[in-house]
Amino acid sequence: MLALRCISGDLRGHLRPPRTSREVPRELLARPPPPTPARLLSRGEPSPAKLKLRTRVAVTLLLGGGLLASWARLGAEKRQKERRVRAEQLRRAALGRGDFSLVDHHGRRRSKRDFLGRWVLLYFGFTRCPDICPDELDKMSAAVTDLDLDASLPPVQPLFITVDPERDHVDALALYVKDFHPRLVGLTGTAEEVKEAGRDYRVYASRGPPDEDGDYLVDHSVLIYLVSPQGLFVDYYNRLKDKEHIVRSVRRHMGEHDELQRS
Repeated sequence: MLALRCISGDLRGHLRPPRTSREVPRELLARPPPPTPARLLSRGEPSPAKLKLRTRVAVTLLLGGGLLASWARLGAEKRQKERRVRAEQLRRAALGRGDFSLVDHHGRRRSKRDFLGRWVLLYFGFTRCPDICPDELDKMSAAVTDLDLDASLPPVQPLFITVDPERDHVDALALYVKDFHPRLVGLTGTAEEVKEAGRDYRVYASRGPPDEDGDYLVDHSVLIYLVSPQGLFVDYYNRLKDKEHIVRSVRRHMGEHDELQRS
């Protein structure tokens, strides 16, 4: 019996077909296939072409950003130089550099030094002016009101200096300024004091002939002056400049003034 089992086992071993070279062992079939290049790329590893493209883009951005920064810096330096040149020109013009001593609409003696440290919009006119002076004072008051709406800006002080001191006494000024901005200060004085204040800003004023009732007009220059906190003339606005222009201009001068103070 033992001999028969050995013979039959030997026969089964001979009957089993031999393993060919194409058959894969079972232990290898259980293993996962190795990752393909596509799978490697899908896991976030960029290809060499993409790396080159990203490098070029980064270099371009760096160079472009550097050029833009250089242009911006040069532009800012140029504007700052222009502002300094303009400030020096205004300083040499000697316009509005003097002082004045006048009386306000409350009867108090005031000088230019009382308004130092504040931006000032200044207008020369007279209370009996039929239309031009009220229009200009309305425009100036509206500009000050608009500037007051921006809490980041310092308040602007509006001033009105008469060119007709003979009729524009303290009471007349007090009644007149009520129609305009609540901060408007009216100033008058003797004929010589008023003339001196106007001369400092090169104001033209000429009294016209009286009519049969003794009334007369005063022909005068129509300008609104912007004065810096240092008491220096900065800009002026004629009748063609509207409220919006004045507001923009004052904002710009305030910004330039702050930059010059910091530099």
